Amino acid sequence: MRKIVFLLAGLFGAHPALALAESFTVTDDRAPIEISEVSRLYIDGTLAATFRLDDKTPSLTKTIEIPLGRINHHYALCGQITVINPEGRAETHQVSSEGTLNRPEGHHLLALGDEGFTDFFLRDPNDPEIAKHHPGHAEICASPVS
Repeated sequence: MRKIVFLLAGLFGAHPALALAESFTVTDDRAPIEISEVSRLYIDGTLAATFRLDDKTPSLTKTIEIPLGRINHHYALCGQITVINPEGRAETHQVSSEGTLNRPEGHHLLALGDEGFTDFFLRDPNDPEIAKHHPGHAEICASPVS
């Protein structure tokens, strides 16, 4: 079977590794009180997508490629969110979290934050078993120390 996949990939001009990939989608939406947001999604320690949201781009959906046949994937979601506080001033929050995705292929996940902009996580509204959130900050999101 594997030889057939590589042969078909070669015939159609695709890289063989791409023929052995599956995917899922992630949507990140800007909340009503957000001015802007820049967030990064890491899958298994590798940057998979960057979302840049503002008044011109209030929502983005990205397709995330994952290796064929792998069941669980570690994710980390890192973000810098600028909001208007109750006093009308802009304030920026660094948010992050991590978790595990269980068979995410073919699913549509949402990047969600809590109301206080202190936590950031993935969720499939149709199947809560797909994404397991581990509260706390993700190490990969920490700023490098020089």
